[in-house]
Amino acid sequence: MGAASRASTVHTRRRGVFRRALRLEVARLHDRRRLLAMALLIITFGLTAAGIIARGEPAGADARAYWAGVRFWLNGGDPYHPAGPFLPYVYPPWMLPLFAPWALLPWDVAWFVWRGGTIVALLWTIDWAYRRRALATAVAVAVLGFPIGANLDTGNITLLLALMLWAAQFVGPRSAGLLWALATWMKWVPAIGWILLAPRARLWGLAWLGAAFVLSLAALPQTITQLDALFSFRARPVRLDYLVLLWAFIPWLWRREEPFGWLRPSSWASAARGAAGWLGGWRRRFSSDPIGGWSAARRGVLGWVRRILGLDPAASVRELAQVDRA
Repeated sequence: MGAASRASTVHTRRRGVFRRALRLEVARLHDRRRLLAMALLIITFGLTAAGIIARGEPAGADARAYWAGVRFWLNGGDPYHPAGPFLPYVYPPWMLPLFAPWALLPWDVAWFVWRGGTIVALLWTIDWAYRRRALATAVAVAVLGFPIGANLDTGNITLLLALMLWAAQFVGPRSAGLLWALATWMKWVPAIGWILLAPRARLWGLAWLGAAFVLSLAALPQTITQLDALFSFRARPVRLDYLVLLWAFIPWLWRREEPFGWLRPSSWASAARGAAGWLGGWRRRFSSDPIGGWSAARRGVLGWVRRILGLDPAASVRELAQVDRA
């Protein structure tokens, strides 16, 4: 009887948990903002899927360029001037081995892994953001729907670079700096993601970027060939697909109490008053004591550099606490 009673109690508790979870989900369905968010995501996903399906066989041109470039390189050919119906590989020569494990797969399998893995990672980031700010996330996905769809269609690596910048905000300083440096050295536009990194990760990012520069110098003849292929490549229209990099700013914004507070004119006025007060104080000090004024300005600039590079531990802790408070 004792065992039966305990089993009955367990089942009763499980039913209670399921009922509470069901009531919570039903309550969410009565939230108009959440319903609107769900509708936006469904429409955006539907249109993106329809566009990808309509493209059919021609999809994946950019991913095929990475795949073919590695295979030409492994067979002793020139990945920057491929033969056949392939776009040229236009990234640093020392990055070719990074693509090799994936490029050794047959194309159909490689393309499935490339696009499937990108979609899974993208959905994970959407889930993370949706759990925190549902409607704002749905609006962001809808606004970036075209560049996201374009990258999924062509297999361009820009979306993966945006996801790397996203991941850089959740790992340690060394790994974060490495992810940012790889993304930046591959396409210079992700350099704007430097501000998203934690203070110490910014310093590591610059160090890894220096290492990438050294590697490119070590392979200087191939690097010159790469630059020639990059700048002689046929002109493209305005690269709207690069807008997908804005998705990397979502964690940086969503982890703040007021993600778009900086858009309010009152915040601009406050920042302007602070800058004017600092400048006025410096000018008064400089007029009375020029040497002391220059020394104070120099100390202020050096202190600012130390803070953004994580060389001031106390300031780094305060910045991270402010970011994670939300």
